[in-house]
Amino acid sequence: MKLETFLQERSGNQCELSGATTDLVIYEVNPDASSNPDRNVLISQKCVNQIEKKEELDSNFWESFLLTSMWSEVPAVQVLSWRMLNRFRNESWAADALDMMYLDDENMEWAKASGDHEGDGNVELHKDCNGNILANGDSVSLIKDLDVKGSSINAKIGTAVRNIRLVHNNPEQIEGKVDGQLIVILTKFVKKQG
Repeated sequence: MKLETFLQERSGNQCELSGATTDLVIYEVNPDASSNPDRNVLISQKCVNQIEKKEELDSNFWESFLLTSMWSEVPAVQVLSWRMLNRFRNESWAADALDMMYLDDENMEWAKASGDHEGDGNVELHKDCNGNILANGDSVSLIKDLDVKGSSINAKIGTAVRNIRLVHNNPEQIEGKVDGQLIVILTKFVKKQG
């Protein structure tokens, strides 16, 4: 049976975490997910975005269903629920749920393998001067004149920088080409274009 068909039947064609019925995708619960149906879930794109830290965590959104999904009989759903509860462990509802939740040794090892439970739930996103979230490939414009270190380029206010790349592990920096030269730009000096 095809993985997608199996997951749709198992989930009743709804998000296995939130219960949403639209915008569903197959999500591999790493590591070692491959095409093993027990290591995959069918979940909403909103869940995926927050799990992968592509948008800010919404405590109310997760609280509305994690207290139910943590009791799922599907190991991948249990593991994801445990990981997300750990992101909210400083909130009383999540701490209480973690105290009640049980994972067998194998699933606990799998849940901890990502290391996600060791960090906090903060999501550091690349944002422009107005707080708009930036993504790879976006176009931005400069909001002030910038002298480019190590070169004679002076990037003027309003200069468009197309097809930017986010600097990994530094939400305050992006890379883009100005006058044909690849430079690093602080996000606080750019404004996202349409």
